[in-house]
Amino acid sequence: MAKKTKNTLRDSVYSALKAMIVTGQVPPGSRVTESDIAAKLKVSRTPVREAFNRLERDGLVTGRPRQGYAVTEFDINMFREAFDIRELLDGHATELAAVAATVQDKARLRAMLAEAEQLAAIPDRTTQEKFQELEVGIDLHRVIAEISGNVMLHEMLCGILDKCQHYIWTELLWLDEWKIARDEHAEIVEAICAGNSERAGALARAHVRGSRESILRLLQAKSDYQNFRIKAS
Repeated sequence: MAKKTKNTLRDSVYSALKAMIVTGQVPPGSRVTESDIAAKLKVSRTPVREAFNRLERDGLVTGRPRQGYAVTEFDINMFREAFDIRELLDGHATELAAVAATVQDKARLRAMLAEAEQLAAIPDRTTQEKFQELEVGIDLHRVIAEISGNVMLHEMLCGILDKCQHYIWTELLWLDEWKIARDEHAEIVEAICAGNSERAGALARAHVRGSRESILRLLQAKSDYQNFRIKAS
């Protein structure tokens, strides 16, 4: 029982810190320390240290000797690289999943769609509840990759998805594309459940490309605005 509690605390601290970074509560480029986060989350430094180690593997923070950690700054080049790779991996994983999915797998995917709809129906949602829907959507892609049966593909895609979360959050929050994401996820799942490998893969790739273009427009608009402010000052 003690081991279960420890693991639950470790995972909850990791999830809480990850949410703070992805949603911008801890801004990109900022310096954070174990003691600061431990105090904020009211936990000891041990689970915080473990969380930072995991987040560094995810590419969300970088350790600095005797200075704590720096939150990764997300730029357009990193964004383009991550989404280009994600389109390839996501499309292939979805094609494989459409062939390999069992009855239990299909039920699992449909349950995740239902969970996202339940979260979307909450009135006046908090940031945490919105982040929960984001995580369900991201996890849907992880599960599809798991169903594909290709272990290395699953591991690679999970790593890329960790790097994409900040951008996806930006798209959903600022462009309010929650329903679009849910509808596209539903189409992908139904194609998998129908065993239509070609359609499932095409939908997955189109889903990633659409997200990529939306985020790119937003990032470019923010960059243009910042340049305008600099020239006007």
